[in-house]
Amino acid sequence: MSLSTTAHNLVVLASEGGAEHGGNHDSLSPYLTGGGAFVLLLLMLWVTTRLNRDR
Repeated sequence: MSLSTTAHNLVVLASEGGAEHGGNHDSLSPYLTGGGAFVLLLLMLWVTTRLNRDR
């Protein structure tokens, strides 16, 4: 197997997503995922600021 055929196979595999139906999952909402990540980051920021007080 040459380098060019290996590269071609990797490009084809990456473009297919490695799954039969493209890799998209209908039950994952981007708004719910982004909102959950935002809330988690705000919680981590609040905890960090509470623990980082000068006494």
